[in-house]
Amino acid sequence: MGSLRNTLFVLIPLLAYGATSKVSTVILGSLQVQAQPVLPALSPSPAPLPPNSIPPQIKPASPAPNDAVSKVVAAGLMNYLTDGQFHPELFISRAELASILVRTFGLAQRSAASQAGTVEVQDVPLSYWASKDIQTVLKTGIMKGYRGNMFFPNQKVTRAEALAIFAQAYGVFQFPDNTVEEILSQYSDAASIPAWARKSLATSLNAGFVNIDTQNNINPLQPMTRADMAYALSQYLASSNRTNTQTPAK
Repeated sequence: MGSLRNTLFVLIPLLAYGATSKVSTVILGSLQVQAQPVLPALSPSPAPLPPNSIPPQIKPASPAPNDAVSKVVAAGLMNYLTDGQFHPELFISRAELASILVRTFGLAQRSAASQAGTVEVQDVPLSYWASKDIQTVLKTGIMKGYRGNMFFPNQKVTRAEALAIFAQAYGVFQFPDNTVEEILSQYSDAASIPAWARKSLATSLNAGFVNIDTQNNINPLQPMTRADMAYALSQYLASSNRTNTQTPAK
């Protein structure tokens, strides 16, 4: 009898513990299931964009006929990149700017471009994809090098730089200083335009080559994008009514 009492004394707590453990396990398992968040499905990673240093390649596409991109591509002034996209958000490099200006304004046909010899630029070997165009803009004075005979072909350009150089190739209007300031004063951030670019940028603004944001800002110190350049080129094409881009601007 004593032995039976001792056995029950041991079994009852163990049975109670087992029942409690099962209930606890069920409750905890339920809580764990409810607490787990539902994760969204992962999208595949996009393919990397082609770097600006790769020379653009023409690839057929059919964007809207009134689109600035379609106009400048059709005119041969800019191209789609190697993946078949235009990538308007990419920045324009100095080498790309040189190449675009040579094609747009027929700079290779100007007399200065045919002078003998080459302009020494240590960071642009003759094998570089834009070497010939860089020589052309240097010989014609449309673009300048840096100290130490450097061109920095892969360096991005600001909107002030690109649009001022664009005006140099187009032909800077010889506005008096007060007219230049009157033109620039219409824009909210005109004070941030570098002094050296003010006259040339006034030409681009007056000719309608500059895309302005909704706050009437020029954003002169922001990098020049391919979209910005496409806008300038499309406006130039519209103003000159040219389809043959090999004719130098007057």
